[in-house]
Parts: sequence; structure tokens; C-alpha cells
Amino acid sequence: MISVTRLNGAPMWLNALLVEMVEESPDTYITLVTGKRLIVLEKADVVISKIRDYNRDIGTYAATIKVQSMEELS
Repeated sequence: MISVTRLNGAPMWLNALLVEMVEESPDTYITLVTGKRLIVLEKADVVISKIRDYNRDIGTYAATIKVQSMEELS
């Protein structure tokens, strides 16, 4: 989970694995794989950084790199 802030200032925890898209125009919109859209105070690059850090923390990033290198060997 990553922490983001709703427009009213309330903190919210979001399952980073459900994020499909992050866009900034000028508000930051997070679209989930379920189709739900959220507007948050953080800038898009901050949200993306939090998602990357989360993926590294749970090992998703390392697993992806391992699969890619195994595919290159075959």
C-alpha cells in the first residue's frame, strides 16, 4: 500500500498493484484497474515514485528483472 492525500487533505492508503494509470492535468488522477478514478494532492512523479518503491519493497521489480534475463538466455 502507498499513502496518498485526498483533495480534502485526508490521508488514504492505496493498493499500488491496482494502479493502471497516473496522469496530471493539472490535478493528479489515479486510474485503477477496476476503472475507479481518484484525484490526489501529490504530483504524478511523486505517486509514480511511491509505486516504484513499493514494487521494489515487495520484490515485484526484482522478479520482473529475473524473468527478463532468463528469457534473454533462451
